[in-house]
Amino acid sequence: QVTLVESGGGLVQPGGSLRLSCVASGNIDPYYIVAWYRQSPGEEREFVAHIGSGGTTSYADSVQGRFTISRSNPNSWTLQMDALRREDAAVYYCNLESRTIPRYGTNWWGPGTRVTVSS
Repeated sequence: QVTLVESGGGLVQPGGSLRLSCVASGNIDPYYIVAWYRQSPGEEREFVAHIGSGGTTSYADSVQGRFTISRSNPNSWTLQMDALRREDAAVYYCNLESRTIPRYGTNWWGPGTRVTVSS
């Protein structure tokens, strides 16, 4: 009973910026981890960043220093992407994992939003 919707994808030039949003609705547990993943054609899904309900964050080495994950509203999270590179182009997915009993370990995914980096 949790729905995630991503938004903010689109076309951006190399070196540009883009901000993605993930909005959750339904029965959101108090303890959770929200993460962004991305997937390019022919590639495996790749971890990008995550934020815990306590505010702790973590980033993949490939985006460290360029991307920032944050909580913008009680059930909304933002991925700010700066200094974008062509290799950042992918479909970006939002994931919420419950860390609250009894749904601990349950995952919900959004449908994804496409980011294109091209001149």
